[in-house]
Amino acid sequence: MNLQALAIALENQGYLASCYTCGSQLNSASFMVSLAEDHLIRFLVSDYGITWTEMRDDRELMKLEGAEAINQLQDLADLIKYRVESNQTKDKSKQLTVTNP
Repeated sequence: MNLQALAIALENQGYLASCYTCGSQLNSASFMVSLAEDHLIRFLVSDYGITWTEMRDDRELMKLEGAEAINQLQDLADLIKYRVESNQTKDKSKQLTVTNP
């Protein structure tokens, strides 16, 4: 999974998202997305492990590590993927109805 591509896809859907890589080997990354005002998700990959943290109003709601964190990130990516595909299908349907009176 490409975190930078996910950040771009989320931004295209209207969310504030960012992705940063660290180090010369690019073996660490920080991915963040704001789902709503004061609702933030942070996904970190580092030498210390992989974590998913969900926060609301600066309070930690959920923290997952390892495979659970990766699964949660994959769920987020799948939601965006299906939303984008659904929107593209709707756009094609609208074009068809406009061109076929």
